[in-house]
Amino acid sequence: MGTWNSRGLRGEALEEFINLSIDKYKEKHLALIQKIPTPIKPIKLDSKTRQITLAFFDKKSTVDYIGVVQGIPVCFDAKECQTDTFPLANIHKHQMEFMRDFEEQDGISFIILYFSNRNEFYYVPYRDILFFWERMENGGRKSFTYDEIDKTYKIGHANNIIVHFLEPLNIDLASRD
Repeated sequence: MGTWNSRGLRGEALEEFINLSIDKYKEKHLALIQKIPTPIKPIKLDSKTRQITLAFFDKKSTVDYIGVVQGIPVCFDAKECQTDTFPLANIHKHQMEFMRDFEEQDGISFIILYFSNRNEFYYVPYRDILFFWERMENGGRKSFTYDEIDKTYKIGHANNIIVHFLEPLNIDLASRD
């Protein structure tokens, strides 16, 4: 179990952008997606503010978001990378297993990867993540690079939706038919 305290701000902006986007999707009746909170066990509370100052992760979480888009179940995780190389250590085995099981139930699994150094968002389908993961497990690279990402799945913005991931989701769906 890890501790929660100093890493609290990492990925916060990315998740806020995604949260604003899924709010817009809900308003437009395009999707219903919820952020899944990470279960924590508080250890220390600030007596004045009653805020948690130290906690432990209570159990392993699955993915950051889960929901339905026009009748299609989706689950995804939000990841941020400050360089052109994304370490696979940032995706946990239990997350890979959850995404695999979700796909086996005819759901769509993916990650939204934000390359902050480029200010670019990408939809990375589970099958691509699995390719990189299996390569690592077979003794290959323990990461993948910006150049290996399928640029077809670049996420743009439209109609006040900052991270408009429904467009690359449609491309992914079309490729599965």
